[in-house]
Amino acid sequence: MVQIGGLTLDITEQNRAVEHVLATTDNPRHRYLLQVYLRHRYLESAGRWQEILDPELTVEHPVYRFSLAGRPSFVLDGRDQVAALYRHWTDTDQSVFYVTDEIVAVGDHMVVGRGISYQQTRGAELAAEGVDADAGAMYLTRSAIAMIWPYDDRCRLLGEDVWEFDPTVRQHFKLDPADVLTARQAGDLLDPLITPLPAFDDSLLPSPATGR
Repeated sequence: MVQIGGLTLDITEQNRAVEHVLATTDNPRHRYLLQVYLRHRYLESAGRWQEILDPELTVEHPVYRFSLAGRPSFVLDGRDQVAALYRHWTDTDQSVFYVTDEIVAVGDHMVVGRGISYQQTRGAELAAEGVDADAGAMYLTRSAIAMIWPYDDRCRLLGEDVWEFDPTVRQHFKLDPADVLTARQAGDLLDPLITPLPAFDDSLLPSPATGR
């Protein structure tokens, strides 16, 4: 756990809002989508990015769009580009996220969320972006993030639309080395929470007439 300005951050609590919506959702298709979404998010922080790109979770050609404060908007077009980002984050321990104040909603073809994200970020990368940061340290970058994740009929991720909706929230907190989690350590903590998906069957397909 990490203490930031009186706030306690626990990586095992990062998906509390998703878990709550799942526990209160009865629609079978929506429940399956939430389980896919939940698995993806846990795998990402656990450094198990290769499993995110499994055909069971993600289409062959995903497209990720980002609009983040202080950076030009950019697009990751296709599996290779998406894999490169996940690999880099995992190799540099920047795949570790904490999430607070999150609101999550699910529909027939998407999951939507907004909240406060804290991502472990290398000081060297912040310094390269013009931030006054210690290049040898690790930081937590706080951002107000909104996301739309669209899915196909078989509940496979089509991509991500991610944007920072309130740049004034952004702040960088230098971490004590003892508070830095490696991707491996995060994986050990999250492993008990990463459960297999139930089998997908055609009863979960949307109806041609209703879209559900």
